[in-house]
Amino acid sequence: MHIRYLLILLLCFTTVNSYSQDNSTTQERTRVKGTIISSTTNAPLSEVNIVNINQVVGTSTNDDGVFEISAVANDTLLLSYLGYKSIKVRVTNDWIKFGNTEITMTELALALEEVTVKQLQLTGYLKVDMMQVPIQSNNRYRISGLPGQGYEAGRPNIATKVLGAIFNPADFLYNMFGKKPNEMKKLKKMKEDDEIRNQLAKRFDREMLLVLLQVNKFDLDEIVNQCNYSKDFINTANDLQILDAISECYEEYKVISRNNKRKGKKKNRA
Repeated sequence: MHIRYLLILLLCFTTVNSYSQDNSTTQERTRVKGTIISSTTNAPLSEVNIVNINQVVGTSTNDDGVFEISAVANDTLLLSYLGYKSIKVRVTNDWIKFGNTEITMTELALALEEVTVKQLQLTGYLKVDMMQVPIQSNNRYRISGLPGQGYEAGRPNIATKVLGAIFNPADFLYNMFGKKPNEMKKLKKMKEDDEIRNQLAKRFDREMLLVLLQVNKFDLDEIVNQCNYSKDFINTANDLQILDAISECYEEYKVISRNNKRKGKKKNRA
């Protein structure tokens, strides 16, 4: 009698577990479809960038303004398009159930910023004129024993600063990398997604990076600065270059941080 009950319970557990796995697989394979139009013209918008912030995958709309992307309920999609206000859209069960949904994007009021160009006033004296020429400090260096092409830099005592940044628990770089492990893990996914990389290569606004890494503009620039990339690089690099810079710095940070922990354990044992 007891054996019969045990078999029944085992069968129920197997059935529930199998259903959960099937349901999980179905959820993982869910894709949502949408059409993006302009609030001004009601016409479809092509080449709108769409990124699933949760799954870190991207796509773009076709000529009819239609897109399709992997997503599950409660995922957040970031929609961005040049000249239009970027928006975040939450994926709902109704959206998944009923299929295509129409999303409206609002056009931004564009304003040209006045740019003042300072011309060089040459005096004819080489020593004086040389002081007026801006210096581009885009040299690179690497930490010995670590993979990668290294950091870009142009300031003195760079190695001391980087190593001090990694080993000092109160340092900004430690706080950003150490306290945001989940966000930093997205770096690898972002690099592996061709659509996201293509989007970032065309952008200079840092918006997508800010959303995916959950940092503000100041912190993002400061991360790159603390990784010893020059201001020239920070000001001129596209978003893909910034992504690669942070990713490279983070990977080297993990290696040095891990080695530092091992040394600490050996000292404690001694």
